[in-house]
This record gives sequence, C-alpha cells and structure tokens, in this order.
Amino acid sequence: MANQMYRKYRISIFLLLVLCAFTVVQAQRRNQRYVKYINKYSSLAVKQMKTYKIPASITLSQGLLESGAGYSRLARVSNNHFGIKCGNWRGASVRYDDDAPKECFRAYDNPAESYKDHSLFLRKGSRYAFLFDLDITDYKAWARGLKRAGYATDPSYANRLITIIEDYELYKYDKERRHRRHASKKVKTVINPHQVYLANDLAYVVARRGDTFESLSNEFDISKRKLVKYNDLHKNYTLIGGDIIYLHAKHRKANKAYVVHIVRDGDSMHTISQKYGIRLKNLYKMNRKDPDYVPEIGDRLRLR
Repeated sequence: MANQMYRKYRISIFLLLVLCAFTVVQAQRRNQRYVKYINKYSSLAVKQMKTYKIPASITLSQGLLESGAGYSRLARVSNNHFGIKCGNWRGASVRYDDDAPKECFRAYDNPAESYKDHSLFLRKGSRYAFLFDLDITDYKAWARGLKRAGYATDPSYANRLITIIEDYELYKYDKERRHRRHASKKVKTVINPHQVYLANDLAYVVARRGDTFESLSNEFDISKRKLVKYNDLHKNYTLIGGDIIYLHAKHRKANKAYVVHIVRDGDSMHTISQKYGIRLKNLYKMNRKDPDYVPEIGDRLRLR
C-alpha cells in the first residue's frame, strides 16, 4: 500500500515538473517585443474587426510580422505597420529599399491611421473580396487566402501568420465583443448582419426596415450618440429603410473623383452629404449657402 502511494506521489511530481517545463518553454518562446505590441495594439485590431469584418488575429499577426513588432524603420518613422506600398496613394510617402531599391511606401501620422488604411486596403481591393466570404474565426483560411491573393511574395507567409496567431493565442481576439477593457465578453450573435460598404474611404451601412440607432450601435459597437453625430441627424430621428449610415465621422470634402453634383429630383443637402460622405456644414460652406437653402433641380453644388 505504501509503495503504491509512493508511486502515485512520484508520478504526480513528474507530471508537475513536465507541466512547469512546458510553461517555461512556452514563456521562452514568446518574444517580449511581440507581447508588448499585442498589448498595445490589440484594441485597435478589434476595433477594425468590428467595422470592417477582418479577423483581429489576422490584423495583429500581419502587424507583428510586417513591422517587426513595431521596431522596423518603416513603422517607427512612418507609422506604416503593414508594409503597404504607395500604389494609387495620394497621401504622404517615404522611400525604402524592399523588393527593389527606393520603393514608395505609404506614411501615416499615427499607427491608428495605418490600421484603418490596412482595413480599407483589403476591403477595396477586388483581389481580396473572396476573403470576406470566409468565417471571421477561420484565421487559417484568411492567412492562406492573403498569400493566394498576393499580399506578400514570401512563400511561407501564410504559415508564418498562422504560427504567430497560435503561439500568442491571437485567435482569442476574434471572439471579443468589445475592446480590451471588455475582453471577457464574447461576440454577440448577429442575425443577418449588415453589409459594410465604402464611400469617400469611409465605412457605411444601408439601414433596413426596423433598424434603430440602438440596434446599429449594438452591432458595430459604436455609441448611439456618435452614430447620430456622424450622420448629421438628431437623436429622435427614426431610421428609414435605405438611409445611408456612416460608421465614422464624414470628411470635409468629397473624394477627388467627385467635384460637382447636379441636383436631381428628391435631392436634399442632407442626402447629398450622405451620398458623398461630406459633413453637412461643410457642404453648405463650400457652396456659400445658408441653412435655409433648398436645392432645386439642376443646381450645381461643389463637393470639394
């Protein structure tokens, strides 16, 4: 009997030592720069996921890999965390040697702009459209899809993303309801979620019958007050099917592709401002109109 108890004791000690060794190995595998980066930017990744439906684990792993956990020169000097090159970019830029000497890369005022532009880059790119049909929690399919779509030339790109996600358990952020301060909450199941569209580089949804500011607030984790303000509406406004509702503050002017709007039947200053993603007060100001102005069919209104 004593020998049997002693044997069980030895087995228990052995298992405990194995567990401790495994924990130490796991801790050693975790690069502290990576851990700090995740702690700093996970809330940004979750915020992008809520708006643009890109897994937070994918955004974080790409940020870690492309920016060297925030230590690359491109990230430190230009706030570019995703290695996005200029393309048709009209903003600030910098030159770095990459696949070729002195390539053009986008530059941002802060990391948050880089995270948002990364989301827009994927959302607007037709070659990435198929990704948004994937389950948002299927990080492996997203990683392989990014490689297949040509996001990076590295043949092991997908496997590297998957390894980072699994080593640092980034998949847990794909199930978050809110930012890090609400990390214990899970994503609410949204029946028939809204499709997110883009106008003037801004995310918006089209209201459906029965939608309210409260329901959209819950779906996109944006306060009712902000939704009302972003869309130049009043708090007692009742949403109508077909209303354009922006999830970000609108811009002061339209995209460069739109300079003038010719007023059509049914247009109002507000519907025009929503169509082009322009703040209502700026639309009035650009056209030197007072708040009592009612557009008439055929009027020409400046958009920028």
